Amino acid sequence: MTQKPQGNSIREAWILCLILGLIMINFPFIHIFNTNQLIFGIPQLILYFYIGWPASIVVIWIFVRLMDKDTSNNAGETGDKSDP
Repeated sequence: MTQKPQGNSIREAWILCLILGLIMINFPFIHIFNTNQLIFGIPQLILYFYIGWPASIVVIWIFVRLMDKDTSNNAGETGDKSDP
């Protein structure tokens, strides 16, 4: 069973986003945003988490939707080929 190139590129992008997400919650990035400066009265670190967390959830949701569409398309194609 071979997969379409689009499915592979979606999986590769998913892995890349996972790695970037892990990097963004580790020391260097947290240290960059851990300052005494306020943006609209909110500390930068809190704003970083309140924007970054929902953004990562949206990215995960988009990839899951794309992978689900790809899986359903592959299932439809294999079902058509196996029917006589």
